[in-house]
Amino acid sequence: MNPLWRFGLRLRSEHRIFAGFAVHAMTMGSLFPRLPEIRDGMGVGEGTLGLSLIGVPVGTLIALTTAAPLLERIGHRLTLLVAMPLVALAYALAVRATEPLMFFLLLIPAGLLIGCAEIILNLEADRIEGFIGRRIMNRAHAFWSLGFFGTGLAGAGLAEIGMSPQAHLALVVPVVLLSVMLALGRFEPAPSRAVEEPAHRVARPTWPILVLVAVTLSAVLMEGAGLDWSAIYMTNLFGSETSVAAIAVALVAVSQAVGRYFSDGFVERYSPAVVARTQLVLLALALVLLLASPGPVLSLLSFALLGFGTSAIFPLAMSAAAQRTDRPAAVNVAALAQIAFVAFLLGPPLLGFVGEHWGIRWVYGLGLPFVALSFLAAGALSQRPDGQDDGARAIGAPRGSAT
Repeated sequence: MNPLWRFGLRLRSEHRIFAGFAVHAMTMGSLFPRLPEIRDGMGVGEGTLGLSLIGVPVGTLIALTTAAPLLERIGHRLTLLVAMPLVALAYALAVRATEPLMFFLLLIPAGLLIGCAEIILNLEADRIEGFIGRRIMNRAHAFWSLGFFGTGLAGAGLAEIGMSPQAHLALVVPVVLLSVMLALGRFEPAPSRAVEEPAHRVARPTWPILVLVAVTLSAVLMEGAGLDWSAIYMTNLFGSETSVAAIAVALVAVSQAVGRYFSDGFVERYSPAVVARTQLVLLALALVLLLASPGPVLSLLSFALLGFGTSAIFPLAMSAAAQRTDRPAAVNVAALAQIAFVAFLLGPPLLGFVGEHWGIRWVYGLGLPFVALSFLAAGALSQRPDGQDDGARAIGAPRGSAT
């Protein structure tokens, strides 16, 4: 094996996957804090900017729908080592576009690579759960949120000192490359939970997966809206400086990280459905506050509450999908992710039209019906394929320690 691939930190398998989630978020989130400047540089409104951002979900949908067999052949390790730096490079090229169509086209390759990394990271987190005998999926996604928080703070700082988005995104490329080599240079795939069949050519959603999609829909839409449009919300409504607006992005991410980090213990004590419904109530409160907030301080607090209210729902659904026994885990993960993750990326750009024509507050107000849908469907999180209730079932005795 090439010695370069062995370069990196020696980490336990769960710690390495945590680092992988953080680097993934740092990579794909570097664009969002600079969206107000990118919009102004192209001289377009929120609706047109939103259309151009659809390039990412277009690429992601293609990858999540069709990439699972290819990833099996390439290998999870090599895919992660290559895909994340290429996402950073694709963003650095896309941000140099001077008109929306070119921006859209240059974002498609980034979406393809993001989708591949998304499948692998979630599948590996589930396999490690099975191997070490305890839940880590929420904590893995907590590190994703921390990565987004870090990139939000970096965006705020670089905007404050006057660095252009183009220079910022170019700087991200070597940072991501070094981070990937340190965090994932020694990555080895975890053992499967059980003997898995080869992945299907196309990850077709089944009815149980569609119910899980309904559970996640409000969280992924409003998480995406919080990350995509919080900065523009602050600048449009309150005339906030770019650095203050970028803090709104960071607050969504850090509060989400806190919620995810501590959720696993509550899930084991109560049940996935109880935790999800509690967070959905908090999410509804955050959306009402954003719809009516009179000033920037309350709005920033509301974005923090939004992050907390969306924190555990998607990871819980991914765990439920991965542990279904009707199909290979990779197929169920991809089938859920292809809709939920695309909703995360595609919904907020489409909500840009709402912001442009109805006002930016309604980007969040329209999330309330989706919260009601998710609340009704959340019982599916506690139903196991074997009929057991997840709240009454321990993950199982540890099968060994991961190194």
